[in-house]
Amino acid sequence: MPDIKQIPPSSFEFLSLLKNNNAREWFNEHKTAYQKELAYLESFAQYLLDLMNTHDVIETPSVKKSLYRIYRDTRFSNDKTPYKTHWSGSFKRAGKQRRGGYYFHIEPGNSFVAGGFFGPSPQDLKLIRENISYDAQPLREILSDETFISSFGTLKGEQLKTAPKGFAVDHHDINLLRHKQFLLIHQFTDEEVLSKEFPAYCSQEFKNMRPFFDYMSEILTTDANGMDL
Repeated sequence: MPDIKQIPPSSFEFLSLLKNNNAREWFNEHKTAYQKELAYLESFAQYLLDLMNTHDVIETPSVKKSLYRIYRDTRFSNDKTPYKTHWSGSFKRAGKQRRGGYYFHIEPGNSFVAGGFFGPSPQDLKLIRENISYDAQPLREILSDETFISSFGTLKGEQLKTAPKGFAVDHHDINLLRHKQFLLIHQFTDEEVLSKEFPAYCSQEFKNMRPFFDYMSEILTTDANGMDL
């Protein structure tokens, strides 16, 4: 693994070339270049992981396993291009009491970090909605915090078009109750991604997710009396 802590311009250049030549023949001819850029990505991810472990506890058997494969699964897709045109990876928080996950996505013109709950289980979604219905103020305080707004703007994610089953359409917290996903997203410019400070930028935005993660972790792992579920 090369000792490089930032994303080099060549990583963007490779992705741009791949986007314009998304075919197995081209990829096989440029496999050496791909492996070189993958090694840079692994080095970046390792450094980012080290930074994150200064403010959270990450569960990952190896950095390589935290990275997503560049090969697309085209079996059920109308888009049959064989390769993704971005680099990405995710980190899982360690321990059942720490809920929420971290994700990074690197792509020319569309780089971001994200975190939260992409596909909560029916049981988790029920707990979240019941807690919001009972008292949404703690969550609203997190969402209205200046740091949260500066980093993520608003809570994002897919929502129902109407009220979830069991909740009134005119519930005063219906805008939160409609959420099926609970996502925090921060976009980066290409210039930021290619800067030496990018790993630290990512780590800080992940750290800024912690109040939201701590809130969610508490309601998903304890009952109304504060006892572990």
